[in-house]
Amino acid sequence: MKKIRALLNIEFLIQNDALKNWRMILFLSLLALIMIASGHQADQKIFKIAALNSEIKALKSDFIEAKKQLLILKKETHLIRALAPQGLGPATSPPLKIIVVND
Repeated sequence: MKKIRALLNIEFLIQNDALKNWRMILFLSLLALIMIASGHQADQKIFKIAALNSEIKALKSDFIEAKKQLLILKKETHLIRALAPQGLGPATSPPLKIIVVND
């Protein structure tokens, strides 16, 4: 009973050899602060990774959409419609083959 009362009255911190106890308490407090700071940094990194992953998904979606638009714009029918007002169209006769004879 005396030991419990002494512990509750914090007598171990006011005795003559209390300096050792204070050192240990300060050391443990410092370790606890370091552990808490480390946990907060880990949480911040996790949130940053999640944000970057969602940004990557959005950029991939934009890339796929731009690639789809490019494929549509490269189609021959789209080019024919786009160049028709300028008087350009597909060739009606096949290309001529040029033969070069070396003497």
